[in-house]
Amino acid sequence: MKKGGFLGVTAAVFRKDTSSEIRTRYALNALFLFTVTTLSIILFSFQSSTVPVQVHAGLLWVLIFFAAMSGLSRTFITEEDRGTILLLKLSTISTPVYYGKLLFNVLLLIALTAILTVLYAMVLPGFIVLSVPTLCISLFLGTVGLASASTIIGALIAKANARGTLYPVLSFPIVLPLLLTVIRATTIAMEQEGWDAAMDEYRVLISYILAINAASYLVFEYIWKD
Repeated sequence: MKKGGFLGVTAAVFRKDTSSEIRTRYALNALFLFTVTTLSIILFSFQSSTVPVQVHAGLLWVLIFFAAMSGLSRTFITEEDRGTILLLKLSTISTPVYYGKLLFNVLLLIALTAILTVLYAMVLPGFIVLSVPTLCISLFLGTVGLASASTIIGALIAKANARGTLYPVLSFPIVLPLLLTVIRATTIAMEQEGWDAAMDEYRVLISYILAINAASYLVFEYIWKD
């Protein structure tokens, strides 16, 4: 893997995780079951009730957050359970491994978010969007930020005994600023036409993504060697 350079190793890790997920479908099955179950509960709870725009935006991102918690937590845990983490450490450096897994998580969560948003709009007719570009940008930035935070947290708790408990406990305070901001941006997409009104939220989301990735780049080397 070293011979391929940074991009080659990153692509190799991404292909490995993708092929592994296609074989096992662990994350896909967990995400699918969570999505169907939660949407069914929301549908039967609200029925014909009128739901405020802010509640729709908040519910959508709560669904995306917990779906991410159920599906992305296995990124590094799988390597520990299978014993392949040692092979990765011996065959390559840390940084491209992190970015390969980050790329896999980002693409997986983007697909999940797109499907979940479409299903949410179909199931709940009150979810009406006035600015589709604003919604798409909000979903993309929010998804990238959530996947970035989930990836580094997954690396942190991979060797812990209480992984299932630690993952959401550590994730929530870290992603809370992201969730609050992206919920506001989604609310703007549902209430106003044009994406100019959400520029302040976009700046916060971009800053969050840059900050979390910079911090991850700095600390992952130490996590990897621990």
